[in-house]
Amino acid sequence: MKLYGAIASPYVARVVMFAELKGIELDMEPAPGGMGSAEYKAINPTGKIPALVTDRGECIAESTVICDYLEAAFPQPPVIPADAVLQAQTRMIARMTDLYVAPHNTPLNRMGPERDQALIDQQAALFAQGFHYIEAFMGPGPFAAGDSPSVGDCALGPFIVMLKQNIFANFAEVIDPTEGDGRIATWWQAVNAHAGCKKVLDHYDAELAKFLVWLRERMASRS
Repeated sequence: MKLYGAIASPYVARVVMFAELKGIELDMEPAPGGMGSAEYKAINPTGKIPALVTDRGECIAESTVICDYLEAAFPQPPVIPADAVLQAQTRMIARMTDLYVAPHNTPLNRMGPERDQALIDQQAALFAQGFHYIEAFMGPGPFAAGDSPSVGDCALGPFIVMLKQNIFANFAEVIDPTEGDGRIATWWQAVNAHAGCKKVLDHYDAELAKFLVWLRERMASRS
């Protein structure tokens, strides 16, 4: 199997963490020609990362779908809970991360040196709403759904790392839900106490920091 992508992507990190929890070694390569290139679209028509090419040559796209494939193709050790309700809960956390957390990152990252306070306040409210949804739908702890990490943890963890680097540190209006004693705070403690989760999150944190430095330097050179 081959995983196309780069660990600095939270979606790639999701798959890498899931594979780590399952004890699967994935060969990872950059997207040939870069994301969106004709060369890469010949493999994955969406042009996005990650994409997994199976041993039989099929391409599987979308991070959560790749995780589901890995769970089905390599059932031991199980990472997605056997209980139907816990399955739904962990998948809801992954889905809500994608719908109610991830989109609010972009408008603030695109903001120029002049702060648009109305936009900041709007995005802060949307983040708070998204975190409220996630806390409401998390299952019994300490992880997203139960006493071991699963796909919901693999989805939310990298986005929290990203927000700590480029949102919580720069916009005080956006409250970091991992601070204090709320459900996401206790979840964050559990994730960081888990060796497999922490290994991937630390790797992602370091690679994301490098990518953000490169991106800022590139944008500065164009201004």
